[in-house]
Amino acid sequence: MCWKLTGNEAVMSQGRLVATQTNLTFDGRSDDIVAIAGQFRGLSRCRLVITGEPGMGKTTLAVQLLLQLLATRTQDQLATRQGKVLPIPVLLPLSGWDLNVHPRLQEWLVDRLAKDYPALSAPELGSGAVGALVAGGYILPVLDGLDEIAQHARPKVIKALNASLGSGDQLIMTSRTAEFTKAIAGAGRPLNGAAVIVPTRLSPQDAAAYLRACLPRLPSESWCKVLAALENRSSAALAETAATPLGLWLIRTVYADSGADPAELTGPLGIDRASLRAHLLDQLIPALIRTRTPSTDRSGHFRPRRRRDPDATRRHLTYLAQAFPPAITCDIAWWRIAASVPQIRHITGLVGGVVAATLGGVGAGLALGIAYGLVHGLVAALTFGLVFGLAVGIGHTCWADEEPGHANLRLRGRMRLLAQSVRRCKVASSVTRLKVMLPAALALGLTAFVTTGFEVGVATGLVAGPTFALTVEVAVGVVVWAEKPTLTSVSTAISSWKSDRTLTLMRGVPFGIPFGLACCYMVGLSSGLASGLTIGVATGLVFGVSAGLVFGLLMGRHHAWLVGVIASCYLALRGELPWRIMSFLDDAHRLGLLRAVGPIYQFRHADLHDHLAAVPSGGLLPETVGHPSER
Repeated sequence: MCWKLTGNEAVMSQGRLVATQTNLTFDGRSDDIVAIAGQFRGLSRCRLVITGEPGMGKTTLAVQLLLQLLATRTQDQLATRQGKVLPIPVLLPLSGWDLNVHPRLQEWLVDRLAKDYPALSAPELGSGAVGALVAGGYILPVLDGLDEIAQHARPKVIKALNASLGSGDQLIMTSRTAEFTKAIAGAGRPLNGAAVIVPTRLSPQDAAAYLRACLPRLPSESWCKVLAALENRSSAALAETAATPLGLWLIRTVYADSGADPAELTGPLGIDRASLRAHLLDQLIPALIRTRTPSTDRSGHFRPRRRRDPDATRRHLTYLAQAFPPAITCDIAWWRIAASVPQIRHITGLVGGVVAATLGGVGAGLALGIAYGLVHGLVAALTFGLVFGLAVGIGHTCWADEEPGHANLRLRGRMRLLAQSVRRCKVASSVTRLKVMLPAALALGLTAFVTTGFEVGVATGLVAGPTFALTVEVAVGVVVWAEKPTLTSVSTAISSWKSDRTLTLMRGVPFGIPFGLACCYMVGLSSGLASGLTIGVATGLVFGVSAGLVFGLLMGRHHAWLVGVIASCYLALRGELPWRIMSFLDDAHRLGLLRAVGPIYQFRHADLHDHLAAVPSGGLLPETVGHPSER
């Protein structure tokens, strides 16, 4: 693909602001990225906007340029004048920038880098390391997809960039041509000092030569007809489709790589471009599944881990495309899938209550059953389960709004940090403390009341609340310590899923053990009087550990994984998504259907996202999810 400066003078700054040479030029080919990187380094302010029509390879060129700049950064740094900073290019989807929260580019960069690269927040680097990198000009943001944000927000982004960029700040951005032109018109001025380049469409001869290189030395008769139709332009729709890198790749993937007969390309399909495009996108998923066989080899980054059913894969991706509609967002965040489920708040509250009632009730039943028999055990289980379940379920219907947390359980070299976190962490307010104390006091007090009497019930309730609040503070301290990243911490979709799962499950240990010890006294006070100290202590441990584990799972922050599991199971029962959602997303990434940017997935090709989002769903579309500012 060839690239050149745009001929639309209205969308680009004057040449003297873009480069020092008298005759500004920028010509290059995607297969000679070294030359393009050199021209980028030669721009006065190193700012570049890559525009083009859908499927022209804008993001591909941006990623190629990013990799080349990274590979030569050390060498280029030595060649520059002393003191000049060559920043590190970082790919960032523009769809994640909420101007209402972060009006300046630098503010958003600090927030986004801290989330996508947790190692930058490691204690070893000190506080403010991310801010220092951004303020010092060490980050070159590669902003992908201006056209993928809401139309009314695009001019605001241009204005925010012009207000944020200093004389030494560099930038690379991608956008569809029409959307970028309208954004510049809406902003009232071009992007300061940025060169704007556009691609030239592939000629039919170039497209035919590319396909011929992908075929056997002696192509089949059908392929000979397709190549001839391209070269003599007898099939207008075929030639127009093959004029873009995406269209050419679709033809190669669906027919050349899979071994399918391409005869239909010169038939009725070759007459209408829209029909041909829709056909190629429909056949893309089964073609990739056929050609990319599963592999467990760690080096096989472009092969799925398991064989996927083409129809099921299409159905699942269609749900995601419609749950994350391209008009709102292109970011597929696993923790936001739950928001596509109607009444998710009520479902999570109900499930949370059932989990609490079941585990807590079983613990209470076993504990009191040891001392007082089966009847008292059943009564205790029902009482504790109902009260505890309702208190937890009603109070935690906001889980669907939570984002995943980072977890690091490495002890080596971090014991002192753990001790400091436990010592310093306190419940933030009296209201928060009461929210922790009252459910425990009420549930334990009523449980003791119905089994042993009023006096013991009151005593148990009065001791239970403050004791449990203390254990909460200890548990929160441990969680705060676990959230501290290290220099090796990474943030991917799967790592964020596992980290939040770890934070959710680990709370059960610091909650369960202290609360179990406390219950040795509380339950032992009642059951020990009737059955002896040994049974009382054992009863307290059984009951306390069970209740503590429940509180650990359901209280506090970090329920994105738990809500994700609940939502994915609900959607799996409906056939909308697979049971193992993260495994599916990873395989879709390996198949080349999705791409990963930090912990977020996107459709690798916007055309596929648009195509699947337009598929009739056969019913009401679930509540869409996207950037909070667009809801």
